[in-house]
Amino acid sequence: MTADKKNYFKILLVLILCLLARLIPFRMPNVEPILAATMPIGRTSGAFVGFSFAVLSILLFDVITGTLGAQTFFTALAYGLIALWSLSYFKKREGTALDYARFAIIGTLAFDALTGLTVGPLFFHQSFMGSLLGQIPFTAFHLLGNVTFALVLSPAIYNFMIKKKRKESVSIINIPNPKTI
Repeated sequence: MTADKKNYFKILLVLILCLLARLIPFRMPNVEPILAATMPIGRTSGAFVGFSFAVLSILLFDVITGTLGAQTFFTALAYGLIALWSLSYFKKREGTALDYARFAIIGTLAFDALTGLTVGPLFFHQSFMGSLLGQIPFTAFHLLGNVTFALVLSPAIYNFMIKKKRKESVSIINIPNPKTI
């Protein structure tokens, strides 16, 4: 199995775990690990894979739950754009837990402004003021979830993605260390 296939397997595993987390009954709809997973996957696998991961996370959930609609494509595209933005953000940063949390804040605010203030009025005939007022508590919980997941999951997923098996060398002849003689 090549390294690429191993990474695609890891990405698929993370995608499935994110999907399963989103399918937990009675969970708040805006507390989910997509952004926390998208950031390290994009960092390790590049723009196309990061964008695709974000888009597929939205599409697959909506297909499975039977909620596929025009809002799905708008939301999926917005998450894809946030994924691309995260790549440029992390080019200048180390990728610490705090770096992930900072991007989670700005990424969540941008995503919620882009989707929350447009999807309701455009697709569900909601007033802009109603959308804005409803968006405030939604965004507060979205921020809490995304920042928490970014602090905990993003570094763990990054380490999982870059982890390589260490090759252990086996010595046939036992050669003593000169420092111990």
